[in-house]
Amino acid sequence: MKKNKKYISRVIGICLAGSALLMMTACGGKTELDSNLVISKEENEKIINFFSPMEKTMPDAENTARTAADLTVAMAEEELGVSVAYRTYTAEDYQDRTYDQVALDRARNNMDDLYLLNPDVIMALAEEGKLMDLSGLESAKNLRDVVRVANTVDGKLVAIPQEIVAYGLFINKEMFDEFNLELPETPEDFLECCRVFKENGIETPIGANRWWLETFVFAQAYADLYNGGNAEAEIAALNSGESKYSDYMRPGFEYLQKLIDLGYIDAKKAYVSEAVEGEGADFLAQKTPIVMAYWGAANSDTLYGNPDFEMLVIGFPSSRGQMPVMSMTGYGIGANAEHAEDAMQALEIMTSDEALQVYTQTNRVISPSRNIEVECIPALKPLNDKIQENVYVLATNAGMQVEQWGNTCLIVRKLLNGATVDECMAEFDKLQEEALSK
Repeated sequence: MKKNKKYISRVIGICLAGSALLMMTACGGKTELDSNLVISKEENEKIINFFSPMEKTMPDAENTARTAADLTVAMAEEELGVSVAYRTYTAEDYQDRTYDQVALDRARNNMDDLYLLNPDVIMALAEEGKLMDLSGLESAKNLRDVVRVANTVDGKLVAIPQEIVAYGLFINKEMFDEFNLELPETPEDFLECCRVFKENGIETPIGANRWWLETFVFAQAYADLYNGGNAEAEIAALNSGESKYSDYMRPGFEYLQKLIDLGYIDAKKAYVSEAVEGEGADFLAQKTPIVMAYWGAANSDTLYGNPDFEMLVIGFPSSRGQMPVMSMTGYGIGANAEHAEDAMQALEIMTSDEALQVYTQTNRVISPSRNIEVECIPALKPLNDKIQENVYVLATNAGMQVEQWGNTCLIVRKLLNGATVDECMAEFDKLQEEALSK
């Protein structure tokens, strides 16, 4: 996990409000609350305290290398005449305590004004009444429906992201063409592609790591829920206990187990492999034709943005065809924040269409605003086409009482370590029982 978090620090500018933060969720021991924080110093009287994983300790320094998020913060600082003081969770020391653990403690103790939060933390703090309702912001009126759904708890919009993170299958198109294979649409199509690769000497057709195999599960589990026209009622049934999460998850876990049993995924290697670092080299060397990753990885030359072959990014196989899996973090404001009014005004600017246009153009990602479209590279077009058709599943949804991304990731790891599908489903049942008992 330590190695993975160092990796996150390197790519955080690529996918700041998405997968990089989502990956900071593993368990850890306890240290003093502020021992892993770097606190920036500001001289202005009007200060907004901002807790985030960004490593930026000199806000007033010459900043040609500011991330996209920093640019939007600068817009708010300039327009409002405020200083945003970064309470930064540093990459060097956070192995003892996770970002989520520290974020929960700080928000519960009203230590900051503005927070960048993972969905499970958003849900926990919202249920405790620790986050303000942001639905009154003008920028909230421009949000895509998927963003509003994923960040609404008990009818309140409690967080707003600056990007939507889309996961897909990264495909070596030339290797598919070599064996006359069509890009897979269904689980059966995908199995057939893997069979052909395996029989033609590709030892492990799917390069995998211990973090992102849950994307296969989500595509299988929720393709119908999010695309069948009855999502609100189905989620209500899950939250009431009328339906079981395990019934949704079982097909995905059974499919994942089949991929392992047939040798298409190396479970032992995946269990100890960090994201990209575990499978990236083989994919780029054309030893493995398929990996899974997030949108931003296709834009970065240090990840998959400059391969020596034609690459395409497609959705995961599902009963409804290629299915993007989407997640998002969000900015929240403490319900009892000391500088709540200033933080609200700053967030209004940071999530305005003007700021999101800057963010989207800088990072070339999917905007949460329905008014802003991304100009994606050709490799991302198949995934983007699906998203523009509103075909997707959510891997993070604050409206679900059982947190999805982190829990599913951990249970998939149990499968990789030898647990049976039935044992994994029992874990989901236990989580649901605990949620219902609250």
